[in-house]
Amino acid sequence: MKFVGKILIFLIILSYSAANSKPVPESFADLADKLMPSVVNISTTQTVRTTTNQFPFQFPPGSPFGEMFKDFERPTERKASSLGSGFIIESDGTVVTNNHVIAGADDILVKVGDKEYKAKVIGADPYMDIAVLKMETRDQFKPVNFGDSDNARVGDWAVAIGNPFGLGGTVTAGIISARNRDINLTRYDDFIQTDASINQGNSGGPLFNLKGEVIGINTAIIAPGQSGSIGIGFAIPANAASNVIDQLIKFGETKRGWLGVRIQEVTKEIADVEKLKKPQGALVASVGKNSPADKSGIKAGDIILNFDGKKIDTMRTLPKIVAATEVGKSVELKIWRNKKLISKRLTLGRLESSEEFRDKKTRAVNKEEDIDRLKITVREINEEDLKSRNLDKKMTGVVITEISNRSPLANLLSVNDIIIEIQKTPIKSITDLKRKVDSFFNKGEKTLLLTVINKNNQRRYLGVKIN
Repeated sequence: MKFVGKILIFLIILSYSAANSKPVPESFADLADKLMPSVVNISTTQTVRTTTNQFPFQFPPGSPFGEMFKDFERPTERKASSLGSGFIIESDGTVVTNNHVIAGADDILVKVGDKEYKAKVIGADPYMDIAVLKMETRDQFKPVNFGDSDNARVGDWAVAIGNPFGLGGTVTAGIISARNRDINLTRYDDFIQTDASINQGNSGGPLFNLKGEVIGINTAIIAPGQSGSIGIGFAIPANAASNVIDQLIKFGETKRGWLGVRIQEVTKEIADVEKLKKPQGALVASVGKNSPADKSGIKAGDIILNFDGKKIDTMRTLPKIVAATEVGKSVELKIWRNKKLISKRLTLGRLESSEEFRDKKTRAVNKEEDIDRLKITVREINEEDLKSRNLDKKMTGVVITEISNRSPLANLLSVNDIIIEIQKTPIKSITDLKRKVDSFFNKGEKTLLLTVINKNNQRRYLGVKIN
């Protein structure tokens, strides 16, 4: 009798599990038919300006002929094109895509089915890599709906539709592999990871759940050696994206909350010294002058544990919560100071009106550019640099303005160091630097030889092993 009872209990548990599990779809065909008209292909063109030498040879470094024939260099222009994906969110032809798909574009074409339409940018946000476009037409389109990405669970089915390698209308399926991924791509990283195949050209396309709701915007992949999809793709969660999209449509720009602090991770060692039970919160490294944090009395060394009623588990949590909070809102912060918990209240400012944001804008004026393969940001050397540092007026090169901690040059070079040569060949411009770095990687060389001028104005050679 006991044995029969055990079998009965086992069958009840088994039937309960089966009733609550989601069946494997026999096909995604109906879902694809329904969603395909709302997914678009995006192509852009932009003008790339470079300087070329009319002669089929180069002068060796230091040759006087280089200066003599400098007048024979001519600016040239060429058209560069790129492909991406997007999806329609309003029947009037409003489209969402990634900012990096359309950044710097002179012309944008959106293809819906067999028709192509010119499009203009309503608003773009490089911080979260989102852009909103409007097709220039009176035609009506079929929009998609956003789902609640917070309900998306690891193991749930996911469907991606996009334009990989220009192959429009490509449908792939997989599962949600992980949540809350931080891959150091943006300051607001909180990606959904999926193994649904995503490749170049899928950027800006939608990631759907089985209800046909958008739960993410496909943005990045891990592709060692540019090998294409290896089953690790990342999408911006729909809930985070929706707030940005709404602001771009309404204002043409974003209005993010701003606290005005620079923060760093609370390590186990710091937690031990501060008598915290475990590493948590965001450690304030510095406070911006006249920022909301400064006006409220927040100090360097404080550890922010709670913001507006939300727990700050790690350093990366704070910027996301602050950015999503309404500008002008009065918020309370719980802070760990001198091994005690205290409270501070402040009125949140707007990031886009802050000195921090204006500094970013200045980068564009100074023509700062990211050298992705070295993970550094540089600007071209100017007369003020040469004069203030008493350098040769004929010197060319680039000044390092930012170095990622993931850069192979981290801990070897510093901000304001000047790179003047690669492989003993002079650097004439940022474009020249990019070309030489690309050539180095394409050749598969292992040691990058840089000639640099450090902050003490000393010239030195630096050999860097590149993995």
